[in-house]
Amino acid sequence: MKKYLAEFLGTFALVFCGTGSVIVNQQTEGGLGFLGVSVAFGIIITAMIYVFGNTSGAHINPAVTIGLTIGKMFPKKDAVLYILFQILGALFASGLLKIMFPENTTLGATLPSGEIIQSFIIELVLTFFLMLTILGITSQEAKETAALSGIVIGALVIALILIAGPISGGSFNPARSIAPALISGNTNTLWLYLVAPTTGAIIATLTWKGFFSSSTTN
Repeated sequence: MKKYLAEFLGTFALVFCGTGSVIVNQQTEGGLGFLGVSVAFGIIITAMIYVFGNTSGAHINPAVTIGLTIGKMFPKKDAVLYILFQILGALFASGLLKIMFPENTTLGATLPSGEIIQSFIIELVLTFFLMLTILGITSQEAKETAALSGIVIGALVIALILIAGPISGGSFNPARSIAPALISGNTNTLWLYLVAPTTGAIIATLTWKGFFSSSTTN
């Protein structure tokens, strides 16, 4: 049960602090700035990896869990509960933010700024590289760099949000997008943030297995 609770708390922290920073930036008319929001996401992800990495692996992202499961690198029996607790953690976070900021209309939801295809492609491609990085930095062959995993992944998230933010909002995580969308009612393009990151993570895992099949486990 500890590993499921870890996923709940890790995703709660990500959504509360990450989308919370988006809301604060809106409320203060750009007081944090786009860079500040990106850094907030990166730092909280780094922290959660170090806090819960040894307990649950700190997926805190349904796309990561699904990718690992389809790649037979994570047990199916745990996958459904991981995803359930991730989404519950995100929903609790967005619910609390709604109580704190009742007049905010988006609650930090990810929304395309232009054409849907632009956001779909950028979410898929950047999640692909995020997942490849996760696999690379946490693989058996990278034991000597595993201690840096939180810093590397957190820094990459900052960079990816800086790239994708102006186009798609920079999600790469279905739970991060589901919660604010449902609580705020902005669900028209939610499918994009479910399908694109998950597809990118699956392709990345299968690509990783194609390169390093001997290092994966069932």
